Amino acid sequence: MQTTTDPLDVLKGMYAAEERYLAAGGPGRASFDSLAPFFASDVVLHQADALPYGGLWRGHEGMERFFVAMSATWESFELLEQDFFADGDTVVVRTQVRARARATGRQLEFPILQTITVQGGRITEVRPFYWDTAAIAAASGPS
Repeated sequence: MQTTTDPLDVLKGMYAAEERYLAAGGPGRASFDSLAPFFASDVVLHQADALPYGGLWRGHEGMERFFVAMSATWESFELLEQDFFADGDTVVVRTQVRARARATGRQLEFPILQTITVQGGRITEVRPFYWDTAAIAAASGPS
């Protein structure tokens, strides 16, 4: 269970829990319970509409459905490098990703820049920005 309220510590803890969740099989195989304490019950995740998993994902149920959609799109999704920049309740995370699409087998490397709001020790909002959503959509095949 996560106990810190420091935004940077919360995010690093969440990414570690996410890695364990995915290593244990992810959606349908592992329990979301290890990730839930890092997210506010009314968390909002904004994904670019052009992505196969685009749209708004709300609450713990929405986050679980998001992980199912991500898993359906990506066979693997590695976080190669991460840089964290914190200012109060807002953390910006720059991540270099290597992912392999399930539908096409294509492997991509791409950056994601996320602004994440943490309040009271819980993630309340996530806004990822992708440099090239068209390349990601094309690599992942027809939706």
